[in-house]
This record gives sequence, C-alpha cells and structure tokens, in this order.
Amino acid sequence: MDIEDIIIIPGKDYDSNIYVIDNTIIDTGTGHNKNYVFSKMKKAGVDPEDIKLIINTHCHYDHIGGNSLFSAKIAIHKKDSEALEKGDKMATVSYLFGEKCHPMKVHKKLKDGNKIAGFKVIHTPGHTPGSICLFSDGILISGDTIFANGGFGSCDYPGGNMEDLINSIKKIKSYDVEYLLPGHGEIVNNGNFHINLAFNKIKKLYNFLK
Repeated sequence: MDIEDIIIIPGKDYDSNIYVIDNTIIDTGTGHNKNYVFSKMKKAGVDPEDIKLIINTHCHYDHIGGNSLFSAKIAIHKKDSEALEKGDKMATVSYLFGEKCHPMKVHKKLKDGNKIAGFKVIHTPGHTPGSICLFSDGILISGDTIFANGGFGSCDYPGGNMEDLINSIKKIKSYDVEYLLPGHGEIVNNGNFHINLAFNKIKKLYNFLK
C-alpha cells in the first residue's frame, strides 16, 4: 500500500480523522458532518454508497457515530464490540456529545494479528480495552493511541489504563513507521520519531503519578 492510496478526510469539529481506501472507511466521525464527509469523498472519486466495510479503531462516539451513514459491515476489536452492540453510552462516551448510541451489529470482531483491508491489526489497549492500530508498508493508522508530536490518548475514560497504553506504545515502537495517520490532528512522516516521543512522554507522566 502507498500513502497516495489513502483518502484523508481531516476531522471537522469533534469528528475523528477519517481514512478511505477503495471501498473501506476507517472511522466515521460523529456523523454530525455528513455533507462535509460525503463531499470530500465524492471529490476524491468515491461514492459513499460504494463503501462496503467500516473499520473502527475503537468504540468512542467521535469515531463510530457516523457508522449509520453507510450501508456497510462493521469491524472492530472484540473487546470494544460489546459497546457497539449494546449501544453503551458510557463505553462509547456518547453522552459527552449529547447523543445516544444506538445498538449496531458488529460483523467482524478483530483480534491482534488479523489482516483486514490490506492492514495488519495491532491490538493497542489503553485508551479503550479494544483500541487498535492498523499497519501496512510503513503506514500506521493509530486511532487515539498516538498522535503527532508525542501526543497519546487519554486513559481517563471508562476502560482506560495508562499501564496498558505504555505497553501498547512500546509494542508499536517495534514497527518501522514512516507515515503516522492519527485519529485526530496532523498527519506526519518520520512516524518513528513521533512514536518514540509519545513513549518517552507517557513514561515520564506515569513515573510522576506513581
């Protein structure tokens, strides 16, 4: 896979970043900005009706709220799947957005090491129990595990765990990442630098809080 194969739709308002590869969409935002998302897709030559697969990097509402905009099968890690299937307002933090999370069918419950849409699934708990990153050919779609410039996901929401997140970031340090495509904010190259920066920052924070 090449970075040019990925359509990047920057998050608007509270939406996550959205990534589209062929007939697959990775995260869908809150669903509040349908016209914006659809116009970006169409401008890039993708008909939203042609999307067949949704991959959610985790269960939070700003990444899954837009799932209902598509007639597509949903894939998410098995440890976050129950939150979607039950419409759990706490686990999905939909309450923070003033929304209810309606139950949705999960068609594929992912596990560490699975291959999907040309990516390897890396289970990276810490932000949520079922957070994942997706890796292919030097490209890491990192959800809310890691952001540019040493940022990392909050562990303060239900199911969050800082020690798990440290271990997850340590895990992805073993990958050779050229492009980092996070759940929010800037897309950057020299991904290894940003991953190492995040690892060092969270270790310092963890040691300070102990």
